[in-house]
Amino acid sequence: MTQTPARRVLLFTICSLDGAVDDPTRGFPAETDGPAPPSYDEVMIEQELKLIERQDVVLLGRGMYDEWSRYWPTSDAQPFADFINGVRKYVVTSRPLDRDWGDTTAVSGPLPDLVGELKALPGTGDIGVHGSITLAQSLLAEGLVDELQLAVAPVLDPVGRRLSDGLGDLSRFELVDCVRAPSGGLWLTYRPAAV
Repeated sequence: MTQTPARRVLLFTICSLDGAVDDPTRGFPAETDGPAPPSYDEVMIEQELKLIERQDVVLLGRGMYDEWSRYWPTSDAQPFADFINGVRKYVVTSRPLDRDWGDTTAVSGPLPDLVGELKALPGTGDIGVHGSITLAQSLLAEGLVDELQLAVAPVLDPVGRRLSDGLGDLSRFELVDCVRAPSGGLWLTYRPAAV
C-alpha cells in the first residue's frame, strides 16, 4: 500500500544578514532606494516558483492578511500575485475578516489544533506561511514548522524583529539547501534537526 505524502508547514520569510525579518520603517512594497530585501533576480524568481508550486494552502496572520488583501488583488508582480490571489488562505484571527479576497477563511484556536486540521485537509501540497511574523514566531515556538526557507538579503538591519523573538531556548535546524543569487542574496532551506 502506497502512503500519501503528509502535508508540511513550510515557513518562508525574507531576512537581513543579522536576522531582521520585518522593519516597521520600510513599507510594503519597498519604497526605498536604500537597503532593502534581496532583489528578485532570475535565481530568486526560480526559487520562489519552486516554493509556491508545492503549496496549495497558505496560513496567514491577521496583520499580513490586512496588508496583503489590499495590495495583492490589484498587483501584477508575478509569479506571486497569481499564486496568492488564487490559493486557499486561512487567516488566524479572533475578528471577522472585513474584505473579500479569493478563497479566504478565518480560523481561531490553539495552533497545534489548527495545524493538525490543515494537515488533514485533502491534498498533499505544503501549507505555506509567508511573512506573518507573529504567527511564524508562535509556530516556531510550538515546534510546528517542518521546513524553514529564508531569502537572505545582503544588508544589516538593526530595527526589525527576529524570528527568534519569543523562543524559550535554542532551536536547532539542519541545512538542506543553499542557493546563491547574482544579486548577492542567499536562499537557505532548513529542516528541524533530529533530536
